[in-house]
Amino acid sequence: REAESFKERGNAYYAKKDYNEAYNYYTKAIDTCPNNASYYGNRAATLMMLGRFREALGDAQQSVRLDDSFVRGHLREGKCHLSLGNAMAASRCFQRVLELDHKNTQAQQELKNASTVLEYEKIAEVDFEKRDFRKVVFCMDRALEFAPACHRFKILKAECLALLGRYPEAQSVASDILRMDSTNADALYVRGLCLYYEDCIEKAVQFFVQALRMAPDHEKACLACRNAKALKAKKEDGNKAFKEGNYKLAYELYTEALGIDPNNIKTNAKLYCNRGTVNSKLRKLEEAIDDCTNAVKLDDTYIKAYLRRAQCYMDTEQYEDAVRDYEKVYQTEKTKEHKQLLKNAQVELKKSKRKDYYKILGVDKNASEDEIKKAYRKRALMHHPDRHSGASAEVQKEEEKKFKEVGEAFTILSDPKKKARYDSGQDLEEDGLNMGDFDANNIFKAFFGGPGGFSFEASGPGNFFFQFG
Repeated sequence: REAESFKERGNAYYAKKDYNEAYNYYTKAIDTCPNNASYYGNRAATLMMLGRFREALGDAQQSVRLDDSFVRGHLREGKCHLSLGNAMAASRCFQRVLELDHKNTQAQQELKNASTVLEYEKIAEVDFEKRDFRKVVFCMDRALEFAPACHRFKILKAECLALLGRYPEAQSVASDILRMDSTNADALYVRGLCLYYEDCIEKAVQFFVQALRMAPDHEKACLACRNAKALKAKKEDGNKAFKEGNYKLAYELYTEALGIDPNNIKTNAKLYCNRGTVNSKLRKLEEAIDDCTNAVKLDDTYIKAYLRRAQCYMDTEQYEDAVRDYEKVYQTEKTKEHKQLLKNAQVELKKSKRKDYYKILGVDKNASEDEIKKAYRKRALMHHPDRHSGASAEVQKEEEKKFKEVGEAFTILSDPKKKARYDSGQDLEEDGLNMGDFDANNIFKAFFGGPGGFSFEASGPGNFFFQFG
């Protein structure tokens, strides 16, 4: 009678959804009368409402041990198994219910749910082998709708989220499990995996080691720990060689590090950028550009790789590409330094699209006044229209164009102010110099003397010499 009283009070609290008080009174009922199946069944139902499925499973199993014909006990045992992700055991429980009551609609539905979970498990297993991690996450989300307390499904989902680069989500799932079970080796492995893929390798190793303490035969944790240690050592050796100026060795070490784990995107992005820096030091600029491109393919937010590639583009006079990279950097980090780098690249791009007067005269950008004059004399005589009067109309037109360009180049580079404006990338036409109205003959006459001061005469077929008057 006393046990029944405790049970009735428990039922009242259960009806009010005060499951903690209900649990207390069902426990008192069990303590008073430990051989009553319904008391265990009621406490199992209460524990299920509290989300304590493992404890609930124990009570449900005890209830059917005491009374194998207890239908609700078998149903609750099956629900606990299913919630914990053991769909096979759940199916057996629901089949037992149908043996006792073949019209039980709840058992029929739950048996379908268990079959659905088993199907999602099979699909996920195949897709994991195919490395279709998005599909695995989808399957686990569907399975967890029926098995919300299954740590195994949650861990598989978290591992796939980590492999997809969705680290905060993966860490959240793993941390929830570790709050309930701090010794869960799989959750410790996933936490380490997230840190490893975020290039926090030292912290990652600590979690892998802890996982191996809990489960010494944990193959994934063992492999990840080995890779993490090898990657850390190679990267540090490469950095040391670089600092010591041993660029060839640094290149080899970074290359070896890149071969350790192709799945570690963040670390490999840094390794590519580091190797790109080495190549730029070795003046292998195209190889440096390729390395930086690989880095930003892996991590399109990696500012350092964009900056390194942009500098290589500048060094190889690929100014449009340099401007594009500096624009990307400045959009991400609007600093004065990045703004100036972008401005410099834009100036060089603008300059590259103008006529290259140094190239036209065939002199260096640091050429002296005498060198510029000497170069003009040589090029002006080479392209003077009179010298090509016997050539075809097409050749005459081309040589006349070159003659004019030589005069333009001399006009700009022989004048210190105009040269300074040209070198700084300013628009010369905006400064009042209209090259459209330019007369190259006037420059030539001024340089060589007035009218009649020169003439071209043939000395043989195709040969000319310049004669002063």
